[in-house]
Amino acid sequence: MAEIQMGIVESKFADIIWDNVPVSTSELVKLAEEAFDWKRTTTHTVIKRLCEKGIFINEKGIVRSLISKEEFYSLQSRKYVEESFSGSLPAFVAAFTKNRRLSKEEADEIRRMIEEAMD
Repeated sequence: MAEIQMGIVESKFADIIWDNVPVSTSELVKLAEEAFDWKRTTTHTVIKRLCEKGIFINEKGIVRSLISKEEFYSLQSRKYVEESFSGSLPAFVAAFTKNRRLSKEEADEIRRMIEEAMD
């Protein structure tokens, strides 16, 4: 899949869309006005940009997701680890936990995820 990038505001708006899909553009106008104080035209412009990026599709005024929120953030996380830690997940975890202790629950969850990834 092609690289998809979003700015902070686009990401927050995308989260609103993901939380409501399928959703009408008129409903998104209301939600964006409440969340960001956007005008209708601004909302439609951002919807169009997100659709052009291949994240959503707008068919007859109904916006649907082409990629799930989880898939998008998974791709972004992988890209970050690749670019910042030469793809080394252990290096990322070491940096993340350097000045922070994990709770027992966090450590147990990470162990569970590692075991599932090894299957």
